[in-house]
Amino acid sequence: MGKQYRHFTLEDRCTIARLREGGQSIRQIATTMDRAASSISREMRRNTRTTIGYRPAYADDLAWSRRWQGSRMDRDPVLRELVLNQLKTGWSPEQISGRLAHDKATIRISYESIYRFIHRQIRRHLDYSWRHYLPRGKGQRGYTRRASKPIKHIKKRVPITKRARYIEHRRQVGHWEADLLHLSKFGATVLVNVERSSRFVMLAKQKSKHSALVVEQLQQWFGAMPPAMRRTLAMDNGTEFFLHHQLHACGIKTYFCKPHSPWQKGSVENMNGRIRRYIPRSTEPNSFDNQDLQALASKLNTTPRKCLGFKTPAEVFYKYLQPLHFKCEFTGVRNPYTNGRKI
Repeated sequence: MGKQYRHFTLEDRCTIARLREGGQSIRQIATTMDRAASSISREMRRNTRTTIGYRPAYADDLAWSRRWQGSRMDRDPVLRELVLNQLKTGWSPEQISGRLAHDKATIRISYESIYRFIHRQIRRHLDYSWRHYLPRGKGQRGYTRRASKPIKHIKKRVPITKRARYIEHRRQVGHWEADLLHLSKFGATVLVNVERSSRFVMLAKQKSKHSALVVEQLQQWFGAMPPAMRRTLAMDNGTEFFLHHQLHACGIKTYFCKPHSPWQKGSVENMNGRIRRYIPRSTEPNSFDNQDLQALASKLNTTPRKCLGFKTPAEVFYKYLQPLHFKCEFTGVRNPYTNGRKI
């Protein structure tokens, strides 16, 4: 395995000049300094002038002048405006970078450059309002862990380890994950239902975490789908899913994660984090309704995702639905994406 490349320092350049004046060849200099001969040759070719030859201080100044110490977003106002506008709409830096590449745009930028630009603004101006451009709104990079809730015994509970292994590959449509988002004030919750292969999300406001309300909403969603779109449902061990067995009549097999292992339903956990950008835990329960949630679901479903090759969940989900002839296109069954309102 090759050695990691090291930039030449002023001391290195002084050594090169001294050995060269002593009559040593490029290969001899490279051997003495334990560097590649091509590196020595490139250094002398780029930083030697016919009038003064190779001078260490001058060569060091030339090398530093070639390095731009600023950000591309500082230099390019068009790119800066494009990126910041997309960040304001809720796109992550990785989604912006990936979508530009997907569209083969003339202007491109890496997601790492976007993150560095935002964090540089925070450090430079000590203005933490810049962090709100980022998906998680964090002023520093890193990860945090949240404690999980205690579990209780659930009737007819089947562990997710007994679910067919091929489902983990996300190649088949119709496997869902559900969870309930709670607010700090009692009065409302948000039911989240995510399809694993397309990451398509459905949202509904619940008056409480009562299991009867939760299973009723799930039955409404799944009842309007063809059998191929409702195969399995994975959940956590909360009391809101006590009546999960009522979904078996719809042909859905239900599975529960291992205690304290929310990553076993990673799709809905990831979606919860995205929803929290718009509905933080401190949100007033009466400040939004189901119509607001449908608008949010539409926004999330039309945002490109890296895991989908920067396609949107809606593009992938509706591609599955086209050959299945979704029921609500032909009957008066409630549309699951409008929470019961006919379209």
